Amino acid sequence: MKTKAPRASAGEKYASALVLGLGGSGADAARLLRREGAEVTVMDRARTGELAAEAAALEAEGVRVMLGRDAPPDSAFSVCIVSPGFPAESPALRTLRARSVPVLPEFELGWSRLGSRAVAVTGSNGKSTLVKLCAEALRAAGFRSAQCGNCLPTVCRLALEQGQRPLDWAVIELSSFQLEQAAAFRPEVAVLLNLHPNHLDRHADMGAYRAAKARLFANMASPDKAIVWEPEKESMALLAASAPDWISFGLSEAADYRYARGGVTARAARNAGQPGGAFLPTRGTMFDNEIMGLAAAAAMAVADACGAGAGALSGAMRDFHPLPHRMSEVAALRGVRFVDDSKATSLAALAAALTMTPGRVRLIAGGLAKREPFDPVRPLLAGKVPAAYLIGKDAPLLADAWRDAAECVLCGDIEEAVRRAWSEAAPGDTVLLAPGCASFDQFRNFGERGDRFSAAVRALSGR
Repeated sequence: MKTKAPRASAGEKYASALVLGLGGSGADAARLLRREGAEVTVMDRARTGELAAEAAALEAEGVRVMLGRDAPPDSAFSVCIVSPGFPAESPALRTLRARSVPVLPEFELGWSRLGSRAVAVTGSNGKSTLVKLCAEALRAAGFRSAQCGNCLPTVCRLALEQGQRPLDWAVIELSSFQLEQAAAFRPEVAVLLNLHPNHLDRHADMGAYRAAKARLFANMASPDKAIVWEPEKESMALLAASAPDWISFGLSEAADYRYARGGVTARAARNAGQPGGAFLPTRGTMFDNEIMGLAAAAAMAVADACGAGAGALSGAMRDFHPLPHRMSEVAALRGVRFVDDSKATSLAALAAALTMTPGRVRLIAGGLAKREPFDPVRPLLAGKVPAAYLIGKDAPLLADAWRDAAECVLCGDIEEAVRRAWSEAAPGDTVLLAPGCASFDQFRNFGERGDRFSAAVRALSGR
């Protein structure tokens, strides 16, 4: 049985605080609280050289740090600030709830100190791209805006660094890990970009994952705008009944903002027989396909909700540069393209990468699987992927699931996978890194995995 702690008040100033987790978000939260005069203790279960260096820096600033510890200290705390790595039912949080210590996620502490309006974005895939696009469109429209959250900088870091004048808009990327313990967070504009099986190694099932995402909308009220992927509109409305104004986007005529090849239209204009009156062109941009077109439709809804308009968004889309490790072309060698989509850490993201890649694909996939069914990807492999070069701990599981759709080659590491794919590729093929799995079995993070892929590609040409 869960023990409920008092709800934390995000805007409250605290005399003492326990911060769980010494990653980037925990360290930034500790510094923000310390600047406000709180007595701060940081606890982390791990004890590494990198953490020890950060601990020494914090201790020099008057923060107490405890490494290699699972149980919270007996001291009394006004609040616990929790990093995303601590699940809601972790032993430390159960102990703190039993002691009636209020719990607040790091992002909510930072949000309460920003003093700006917020656009908050969640979803299974593509969040960082949408956050970057929205922040750039808002700036193009003349607003002072910045992106933060799961995509970095942390929300607390943005609060630490902003000057005396608050931003007009903070565009915040939020994961289900961050949202599952949200208390009072209320953005003016909130977006659910999509929802596919992901992080089921952390959440009990798809229902729990969906409920965590729905917490984004839990405190919204008029005149806030809740923008949601059209297939999830009904379920989100049931889980977050207080949100007053549900706005949908998608590929169907039922969507308020609809993408079709060439652009996005608003339903109000379509119904009035004036599609040109609210049209966002996508031709000639990376957003003119059914995967990225959904991001364009969501961004148009955000731009309208924030008063930015389609003109500023259209310019931002034309000038948009993708984030690293997201469908980034690394090289083209003798007619073979090498594309890094290391951020594709779920099977839905892998499927999206395959859909967006024209022609034959030599797929590099594998790593730590996330309790997702592998079968739905199989139809995409057949006829498009002559071979999959599999890496990481769960490569044998992928091979068992996919061997009837494509040749599956077990490779010891990413360098071997690149060499093998290159040796078998023909002009016109794409060697695509889209792992569909987490990276932590062989790499520190997806960024290191992508960097290793790029280095292996450069080694092919001696560069």
